[in-house]
Amino acid sequence: MENPFRPTFGRTPPELLDRGDTLEEFEYGLRIRSGVLGLVSIITGARGVGKTVMLNEAQDLAQGQGWAVISETSTDGFLTRLADAALLLDDELGDGPPSRKVLAFTAAGFGVTTQLPQERQVEFRNLGASLLQRLDKQGTGLLITLDEVQDANRAELLQLAAVIQHWVRDGLPISFVCAGLPAAISDILNEGVATFLRRADRIDLHAVDIEDVEASYTRQYKEAGFVFPDGAMAESAAATLGYPFLVQLIGYFLWREAEKSGGTVAAESVKTAIHIALKRNIRMVVGPAIARVSNRDMSYLRAMALDTGPSSTAAVAKRMDASLQLATNYRARLIEAGLIEPAGRGEVKFSIPGLREYLRDSAN
Repeated sequence: MENPFRPTFGRTPPELLDRGDTLEEFEYGLRIRSGVLGLVSIITGARGVGKTVMLNEAQDLAQGQGWAVISETSTDGFLTRLADAALLLDDELGDGPPSRKVLAFTAAGFGVTTQLPQERQVEFRNLGASLLQRLDKQGTGLLITLDEVQDANRAELLQLAAVIQHWVRDGLPISFVCAGLPAAISDILNEGVATFLRRADRIDLHAVDIEDVEASYTRQYKEAGFVFPDGAMAESAAATLGYPFLVQLIGYFLWREAEKSGGTVAAESVKTAIHIALKRNIRMVVGPAIARVSNRDMSYLRAMALDTGPSSTAAVAKRMDASLQLATNYRARLIEAGLIEPAGRGEVKFSIPGLREYLRDSAN
């Protein structure tokens, strides 16, 4: 058997632990095709908790029921690319000339400029409505997914939300599923035209149960014929903290150690696999996450790292020799960046496993 673990962001793992009914409302909505809350869904959670994987699952479910899918990441110009994809889909389904190419998306009025003559230029809203009407006649619909919403150009995002809201009101078979960090999603939901998204099905992804991770590891390695020492699966599962990306990362290196040893793994090899995986998590997740953090915000994080659990904002402010108001500002920015999260009244905790350990090690 080849190594089934896939420690790459966005890749679907061999087993979706504790996610079995996550998209139940969405899947039900696909059958009804219009006017169901699950068709407009928002997936939130910390980095590495599996948001992109759930978007992939939503796309697979939609395609399995014959729906068209347009998938985008929220880098600048995503609205143009969505309109471009809609044009191509409309061409494939219709009788018009193929290969129309969007050259620019005009913010005012949702106008799309294409290589077509002026008289055949269309508004994105009307173009999408035409496509959705075609799909409706076929008994399907269109799913649009948008990843990394926290990085989106806010004007583009609100324009897209306004158009989708019109399609929903018109009873057209449209589904919109987006994913992003919790603070960014909350901020977006408080803005003007995006208010209809407040009624969306909110899917908050959290760490999975450690016992489920242990059971999954045990099952997969047993099927592969690998033999581990007593307690190895419990130790490995505990090291993941239930963090889906670490589940894949530790599982991947355990599998490598098993291959190297010919199938019977020593206790020392288990510790080696865990150690390598945790170091790789620092490089792949923690490092990029804090790359753009300011010096003062980093000071807040380092003050938090002195605690073994949740940190009091008042205590952190004292350690920083900063006013409570100033520390509160740092706290808000770090929550928005997805590095920390509220943990009770006046307290916060780290959102990313390994961040506390990295800060402690780098301070020495």
